[in-house]
This record gives sequence, C-alpha cells and structure tokens, in this order.
Amino acid sequence: MTRRYHFGAVLSAIVLLCCGALILGQKVNAAGEGSITGTVKLDGPAPHMRGIDMSKDPYCVKQHASNPAHLETWVVGSGGGVADTVLYLDGWSGAAQTETSVPVFDQKDCMYTPHVLALDTNQEFKVVTSDQTAHNIHPLPNPMINVGWNQSQPPGAPPVTKAWKNPEVIPVQCNIHPWMHGWFVVVKGPYAVSDDSGHYTINNVPPGSYTVKAWHEPDEAQTQKVTVAAGGSATADFTLKAK
Repeated sequence: MTRRYHFGAVLSAIVLLCCGALILGQKVNAAGEGSITGTVKLDGPAPHMRGIDMSKDPYCVKQHASNPAHLETWVVGSGGGVADTVLYLDGWSGAAQTETSVPVFDQKDCMYTPHVLALDTNQEFKVVTSDQTAHNIHPLPNPMINVGWNQSQPPGAPPVTKAWKNPEVIPVQCNIHPWMHGWFVVVKGPYAVSDDSGHYTINNVPPGSYTVKAWHEPDEAQTQKVTVAAGGSATADFTLKAK
C-alpha cells in the first residue's frame, strides 16, 4: 500500500510539473511576441470614385437613397490615410495562427462588406447576407491554386462557412448585381488591414527579421524590412500612389 501511494504521489508531482512548465512556456511565448505598426498613406490627392448605377434593382436603389454608392478602390481619409490595405509577413514560415474569431463577409446594401477581407490559409470565414434581395457570391481564384465556388444567398439564407487552402489574391463578384465587387486576400501568418485613417497593427509576431508586404487594390504591392525584438514593436510606414 505504501509503495502504491508513493508511486501515485510521484506520478502526480510529475504531471503537475509538466502542466506548470507548459503553462509557463505559453506565457513566455506570449510575452515574447511583438507587433508591427504603421500607416498607409496616399501620395497626392484622392482619386475620384465613380458612382454606381443600381437602377436594375429598386431595393438596392432604396438603400442608397441618402448615401449614393460609389466604387471603393480608394478609400482615403482626411489625413491621406488609405483603408483596405492588407499588411502581412511575406515568406512567413512559422506556425499557423490561432484565430479567436471568425471573419464575416457580408452582402449589405448591395455591396460587399468589407470590400477587402484578409484571411490566413485554412482560416474559416462566414459569408452572410443582410439584404432583402437575392445575391450570389462568386470568387474567381486561379484554379491551379484554389478551388472556386458560386454560392447563392436569398434573403434570410443561413451563413455559408468557407476557407481557402493556399495564399492568393482572389477577386469576388456577384452575377446578379454586376457592380458588386470585392477581394479575398489569403496570406500565411499574422496580418492586418489598414483602417479608415490608414493605421494598422500586426500582432502575434515572434522575435525576428521580416519583410512586411503591403497589398492594395488593384494588386499594388510594396515591401519593407523590419526587425521585431521580443515583446517589442517595429514600425513600417507605406506611401501609395494612385494610378
């Protein structure tokens, strides 16, 4: 009986020690992760965004009665900050990211919201519709890279859950409303999308040297090299020129 008790006590101590080491390791890893912050700004005046003719669908016209729809190729704030730019680590070879939330791609007011959705490879996202008119979402990936699909969503349809296997910039269109256009930007590793003021933060970046890539429609890309210290923050600012 004594030997069994002694063995059980030793085994319990080992288990507790391993669990403690695992938890401590997770805390140390989390503490060692840093971030990359910066801004994306436009060099020069903001381009004029052409209005969108939605007259083929009275519902869509009604949704924009007080706020006419326009193209979203360039969304530029008052300080020159550019929204919808995807920032990521080019050539990432680290572990897959653990996401705590599921991104949503909405069909709202007969537009895709957000206009640009960034995703990690194999990251699940939901396609939803907030409109009382039928839509369909039709991504057009390179068939040699990802498998495309075409999903209809009438009013009240349940969400559709999808994921992309490989990195790619994928245009999205609606066959019912040809003005509806957006992007899935599929990358590997940590990423961010600039907000309406052009600011962004890439979180969960382990210590090391990286090449930050900035992608903006239509396939405009720039890169900068940065070094992130353990628990520290690096800065990478980008300036874009409208063509």
